[in-house]
Amino acid sequence: MSLSGRSHIYGLLGDPVAHSLSPLMQNHAFQARDIDAVYLPFHVRPDQLSAAVMGLRALNIAGVNVTIPHKETILPLLDEIDPLARIIGAVNTVVNNSGILTGYNTDASGFMRAVRQELDFRAESCDILLLGAGGACRAVAVGLASSGVRSIVIANRHLGRGNDIINDLMPHFPAVQFTAVDYAKNSYLGAVSRADLIVNTTSVGLHGEEISFLPLEHIKGSALIYDMIYSLSETPLIKNARSSRLLCTDGLGMLAAQGEDAFFLWTGVRLPAGFMRQFLKLG
Repeated sequence: MSLSGRSHIYGLLGDPVAHSLSPLMQNHAFQARDIDAVYLPFHVRPDQLSAAVMGLRALNIAGVNVTIPHKETILPLLDEIDPLARIIGAVNTVVNNSGILTGYNTDASGFMRAVRQELDFRAESCDILLLGAGGACRAVAVGLASSGVRSIVIANRHLGRGNDIINDLMPHFPAVQFTAVDYAKNSYLGAVSRADLIVNTTSVGLHGEEISFLPLEHIKGSALIYDMIYSLSETPLIKNARSSRLLCTDGLGMLAAQGEDAFFLWTGVRLPAGFMRQFLKLG
């Protein structure tokens, strides 16, 4: 990599960011397309987010990805929000155009491409269970609702957060049956047993911890499991799901797909599908 005074700087805002594979695949893509740019991880604590966004303008950072826990809280700090990101209520990509910061969300499109390619998922008339009720959940819910699923259940420790998402999305997707449940209720076990696709949108598993609130013995054999967490080996959820002979995959495919969409927003260069996935060599 050869940098100059004209090099564009891109990056990732999150807490934590040390585990992220985004710098690996984005920097490989810049090199492969002979673009004078570099992508860096920026560890930004929640109380530093406002200052970090001001810094994007001051340092002329060309664009950033946004990850946990900033996807929702960054919205009021930006100048413009893409309509899809506004519906989702979360931003994962920011473009800096001469100091004007515009927020986008490429998680929805990235998730749908990944789940189709890696699990052969067909959304029509399916019942969905989403674990968690944060920004990632909103993006996945919008992607699935746009694709014709029958129902979406949002499970979370705090019922109110799930209901907030549902109230925001129902006007946009009246044909989809939305329900919020908490993990302690019998209705949650019913949703687990009915689901055709179960998606972990929480951060549980990021540090190797088990998802204690997902009883695999209640999942039907034909169900698909998607863990948005990714790991240098297997996440605990993926390891346990495979032991239970459930078809499953982790978030690497989505990471690559949403990264390709962000790359296009920043550079105007459309990469072939799966281009970034080839750089994510694990093990």
